[in-house]
Parts: sequence; C-alpha cells; structure tokens
Amino acid sequence: MEFHEIEAKILQYKEEGKRLFTTSSFQSHSLVLLHILSRIDRSIPVYFINTGYHFADTVQFARQICHEFGLPFVDIKSSTPKIMQKDADGRLLFVSDPDYCCYLNKTQPLDTILRSHDVWINGIRADQSATRSAMKLEQPAPHGSFRFHPMLDWDKRKIFAYLREYKLPRNPLDAKGYASIGCEPCTRRLDPDMQEREARWYGLNKTECGLHTDLVAK
Repeated sequence: MEFHEIEAKILQYKEEGKRLFTTSSFQSHSLVLLHILSRIDRSIPVYFINTGYHFADTVQFARQICHEFGLPFVDIKSSTPKIMQKDADGRLLFVSDPDYCCYLNKTQPLDTILRSHDVWINGIRADQSATRSAMKLEQPAPHGSFRFHPMLDWDKRKIFAYLREYKLPRNPLDAKGYASIGCEPCTRRLDPDMQEREARWYGLNKTECGLHTDLVAK
C-alpha cells in the first residue's frame, strides 16, 4: 500500500468509530510504519510488549522514538511474574520452553489489548517468512477485532528507501551486528550466510513468537 491508501483506510476506520492501536518491536525497519502513522493520526497508541528480556538499547530507543514521532507510548507486561516463569528444574522458560515463554510474555498480554480494540495495525511484511507471506491485508483476530497489514507488500528495498528519504534514526543495535532484534536471550548477531530471522531462536525449530500465529482468528 502507498501512503495515500494507508491514510484513506485509517481515516475510514476512524469514521466508522473503530478503536485503533499498533504495536512495534522498534527495530529500524519497524520505524517506517510508526512514522507513517505519525503523519496520519498521532492519537493512535503504540503498545510496546515489554517482556522484561529486551535489550536495554531497545527499551530506551522505543521511548525515544515515540517521543520524537509524537505517538502515545504504552508499556505492557505479562501478568505472570518472572519467579513463576520457571520449569520444574528452576530454569527460566526461555531456556526450556521458549514457546510458552513467548505466550506468557507476548501473546497473552496483547490478547488482553485486543479485547478493548477493533483494529490492530501491524507492520508485518510478506517477504519476512512463509507464515507472513500467507497473511492478508485485513485478517480477523480474536475477540471480534481484526488485523490491518499496510506494509504487507513492502520489501526491504522500499523500507530502506523510506528510512533514507525521511532520515529516520536506526536502532543502535544495528551497528552491533543485529538485524532481527527480539529478546536478548533469544537473539544473536547475524552471520553473513544467515537469513534475517534465523538470528532469532537460533538452533531451534522456531521462527515466530505467537503474535502472528496464535492471534489470528481460526
């Protein structure tokens, strides 16, 4: 979608009385959607799913970007304290059961937000993974809400052209060799022969945290 198409769709949602929100991982490529939204409607809240395991650089950068773009920043966390996120051997779940860790710290908190909103503006792109390439522009989500994917047909070239055109800042972890940034224990630097998302949950049969698999209406 081009800017004018995204703008028209968001204005349509607003006229229909829909309650909108977005989420962001605050990776450099994620800033394009946030910047576009800041040009259209600065009342749309940005929910940051604060797992408690993010890089300190990401947490600081997230607040900085929302301040610079004039967007409301909302920090959400799991209702399950970390002391209860351990297996029978006392290991934290990101070590022994990363799927359940993601569920408690990402999927479950956002599921609560979907209950009070109508439209989740989501920045996934079809070129990121097979799971995401199967998504549609608008897709039903739990609790009668739906997902809107305005960046679905964008690719890396278009993303970075936008970043350059508007001179948007970069996540400081870019300069440290991180291309796909998530929680610190489950993210590694990208090797030259690796695909972007292979840097997440390296060595495991896992490429998604659950936000784009569980939070889709079946």
